[in-house]
Amino acid sequence: MTELRRRMIQDMELRALKENTKRAYLDAVKGLARHYGRSPDLLSEEELRRYFINLTRSRHRSKSTLRVRLFGIKFLFKHTLRRPLPVFDLIRLPRDRKLPVVLSRQEVRQLLACIRRPEARMVALVMYSCGLRVTVASRLRSADIDSRRMMVSVRNGKGSKDQYVPLPQRTLELLRAYWREHRPGHWLFPDRSASQPIDRCTVLKCIKAAAQDAKITKPIGCHTLRHSYATHLLEDGVDLRTIQTLLGHRSIRSTVGYLHLTQQAMKNVHRSIDGLMGDL
Repeated sequence: MTELRRRMIQDMELRALKENTKRAYLDAVKGLARHYGRSPDLLSEEELRRYFINLTRSRHRSKSTLRVRLFGIKFLFKHTLRRPLPVFDLIRLPRDRKLPVVLSRQEVRQLLACIRRPEARMVALVMYSCGLRVTVASRLRSADIDSRRMMVSVRNGKGSKDQYVPLPQRTLELLRAYWREHRPGHWLFPDRSASQPIDRCTVLKCIKAAAQDAKITKPIGCHTLRHSYATHLLEDGVDLRTIQTLLGHRSIRSTVGYLHLTQQAMKNVHRSIDGLMGDL
């Protein structure tokens, strides 16, 4: 390990960055070093400028990927090298405003039924029925399930926040059946070695394989189950503020987007349009 990499890792630890964020930032810096064939601390501002111009012109990388590259390299120069270069203030990567993919209730049931690995199936079930992110659901422990209060304890979620989310009765019953059969240890959903929680990439592979088996053609991922949870709650009349709290969104704007995804909202729009056009 180079001294520069070691120092950057220490700086990220001091900033209390998540492990996934640290890995992504290190990969971003590694990509920069590979591009020029030398250590990033030897690069000029003009070379950084050309590097980001090439990245922003590329059609093969998403804006989210470019944003991670920018943040990782910016962290290195601003915090580790103490070189806050003006070029970083010029770069703007607006977020894509795409509506998320949502499954129907029937599709959710078909998907869950086709997930073959028990640990992955239960992670997916908890993600949908409790609205959890895969990074949270996969790392649950038995102690996080509060059957008396019918709550799931979320420890160190996004933004290092702790919260409680409601636990459906049926989910509790399925968790108990799973525990009786598999007797997991410290982690409720362990990997093959039983020493670590199941990897989120493993969960994603299982979900995609199940979607293919269930003949679901929508481009789905782990987060699709969380989107479906929020949308189905909204269709059942749960108000946006409550859903915002359940999802742990800081801003209501993140939750408002689900209004565009509900079948009931579309029915209301069609009803209004039909009324406008009825006497023509």
